[in-house]
Amino acid sequence: MTKQYAFFVDAKRCIGCFTCAMACKNQYHQEPGVHWRQVYPLNEEIYPHRERAFYSLACNHCENPTCANVCPVKAYYKREEDGVVVHEQDKCIGCGNCIRSCPYGAPRYNPVLKKAEKCSFCYQRLDAGLKPACVQSCPVEALQIVDLAEFDNPNAVQYPAGFPRFTKLNPSVRFILPDQPRMVTRSDV
Repeated sequence: MTKQYAFFVDAKRCIGCFTCAMACKNQYHQEPGVHWRQVYPLNEEIYPHRERAFYSLACNHCENPTCANVCPVKAYYKREEDGVVVHEQDKCIGCGNCIRSCPYGAPRYNPVLKKAEKCSFCYQRLDAGLKPACVQSCPVEALQIVDLAEFDNPNAVQYPAGFPRFTKLNPSVRFILPDQPRMVTRSDV
């Protein structure tokens, strides 16, 4: 397997502070209302416990990205050296095919530029030997970067409950599920 970078989301560690989302917003100065990374609290259908749990999500940099496959002007490409899916906004014509086609909602519409845009995995930072802004900013290391060619964590899952399962796309993101609350019982009964 060739190198394929992925975001590794550890919901056991995530405290829902939104620092990762704000770091992305600060790095790229997105227009108001445009967010490339979002932190989602898990709702009761997915995680039916009083404790709170979160997933930090952005583009999954899929192995077979639908955004690249449906773009009529080839504004997307997948980097061979690390599998990062890059959107070249100067080529984008704003047709919205990528936005409508991505089941994960990664491409977002920029109403000022009238074009799509999405998480770039901070490939410029990677090229400079730095971590993506979201990963670097996480105070509890709940968001990490891994290479799937070398990643071996038996507790990690690709499709947690509530996350769309599209095996043909093969999203490059892995999760550690939140802890299940422990039942407190009495031993003297």
